[in-house]
Order: sequence, then C-alpha cells, then structure tokens
Amino acid sequence: MNVILPTAGLGTRLRPHTYSKPKPLVSVAGKPVLGHILDHLSGLDLDKLVFIVGYLGEQIERYVREEYDLPVEFVVQQELKGQADAVLLARGLVSGPTLILFVDTLVEADLTKLARIDADGVMYVKEVDDPRRFGVVKIEDGRVTRLIEKPATMDNKLAIVGLYYLREIEQLFSAIDELMERNIQTQGEFYLADALQLMIDRGACIVAEQVEVWEDCGKPETVLQTNRYLLDKGLTHEVPAQNSILIPPVHIDDGATIENSVIGPYVSIGTSSVVRNSIIRNSIINGGAELDTVTLEESLIGDDAEVSGDFRRLNVGDASQVSFG
Repeated sequence: MNVILPTAGLGTRLRPHTYSKPKPLVSVAGKPVLGHILDHLSGLDLDKLVFIVGYLGEQIERYVREEYDLPVEFVVQQELKGQADAVLLARGLVSGPTLILFVDTLVEADLTKLARIDADGVMYVKEVDDPRRFGVVKIEDGRVTRLIEKPATMDNKLAIVGLYYLREIEQLFSAIDELMERNIQTQGEFYLADALQLMIDRGACIVAEQVEVWEDCGKPETVLQTNRYLLDKGLTHEVPAQNSILIPPVHIDDGATIENSVIGPYVSIGTSSVVRNSIIRNSIINGGAELDTVTLEESLIGDDAEVSGDFRRLNVGDASQVSFG
C-alpha cells in the first residue's frame, strides 16, 4: 500500500498560526495533526508515503524524518494549481494500491478492509445533516455515480471526508491527465473530485465507505473541537502542578510549568510553557508560551507567545506578545 499526502496548501483559515508553520503541524492534544494521522496509518503494510509539500514544507520533512521511521518521499508543488495537480506529482513514485489522504482532517476508518473490497476505488464519506457546504456523492446500485460540490438540495447527505483509495493509482493519474488536457477546473483549480468523476464516467467502479469519525482541523474553532474529541478519547497527560487545579481531560506536556491556576477541561499545553495565576479552559497553548494572570476560553496561543494581564478570548500566533492593563 502506498499513501499520497498533499500538504502544500497555505492554510489561510488558520492564520496567524500558519504564517510560521504549515497547517499539518498545528498541534492538537499534544501532537501535530500530521502526527495523529501517521499514527492511524501505523497498522498498515506501507510501501511508500509521498508528501506533496509547498510553503514551509521543510518543516514537515524535518518533523516526519525525526519522529517516524517510514519509507517517505517529498515532492515540492511549485505552483498551487489544485488537488489533482498535487496528486499527479506522485507519478513515478507510486504504483498499484494507493491511499490519498488530505491532512486537514482526522478520519477514523478501518483500512484493513480494503484488501477485501472488489472495486476500482473507495471514497470515504460521512452522513451529515446539511450537505450544502460539502462535496457529496450520489450512489446508485451501490456505486458512486456522481460527485456534487455544495449541492443545492438535501437529497444526497454523504459528504466526502478527504480520504480515497485507488486499487490502481495509474487509473487516476490518467484521469488527471485528461482533466488537465481539457482544462476542467473548479474555482480556478484542478480538483481531485473532477478527476474521479472522469474515472467514473469511463466506467470505473467506485464505492462509498462510511466513517463514524471525521474531525476537521482547518479553522480555529474546528481545531478546538478536534482537541476536545482527542482528549475525550483518552489522549491525555498531566504533570505535577503547584497550588493548581487540573480539571480533566487535559494534555499537559512534560516540562510545562503550572502555578496558581485552574486548567481545564479540554486544554492542551505544550512543553516549556509557563502558566501562572490563570484560568484556562477549552484552549490550546503551544510550546514555550508564557501566560500570566489571564482567563482564556476557546483560545489558540502559538509557540513562544506571551499573554498577560486580563480576561480575553484570543487567537495568537507564534512569537507574539499580548499584554492588557
């Protein structure tokens, strides 16, 4: 099994944090989003993982090589022309059965079932109450027949979650060739969904597999929701805290200092951070940050940021300084 991971996007919805780090390295529950994804793949027999990188891609390469012993390749997407263009950059590096996984979501799926699925491909989906802001699939006789971007009706509620399996990846590469030759674009980019639709139109059998868990990591509010989900799942850690109260679930890295504070629930605090005289709940505090005399809720505080002096709701990027009073 091969894996293609497009990671070259700018992550504009997560600024200011993505000015200094790529979106896959934004932290939730004590680990970058990318780390949680790679952990989920650990049970598979992996031949090669190809990362399509771009802005700050060297940080992704350094993280993967330092933290994981995996057969990896890194390819730079020089021009952001869309998802399909990114996937096509893996041509020549992978063949046969291949997963395509977008790293701004956490999806829990039983990937061990793939060997028993008799189809050219699998699209992973989740049923949603309101499909109108998602890409969805239309299914007939057990097969995906059409992909619909942001449908106007409520007829099809199976939203595409950003995880795909192709039994022969070259079929998709060929469809992407046609997509680009015909200049079929959506919102000015070459979309993977359009290439998959071409495969289906050619007669490929694509089936849908439903997942129970689909957590988005593309916006501040959804990053916090994903942090809550992972902490509830048990990815917690505590350290001794001086004259403080920890309200589970929390993930506080070793090396963090907590004094005279109330922490939790649903708080992640990175290593070397210092929190004094504060009340923090439902927030993520990255490594090296210093907080003094603040009350925070639903906040993201970047690496090495400093916040002191008053009660606020904040979204503070790396190496920032915020002071009230």
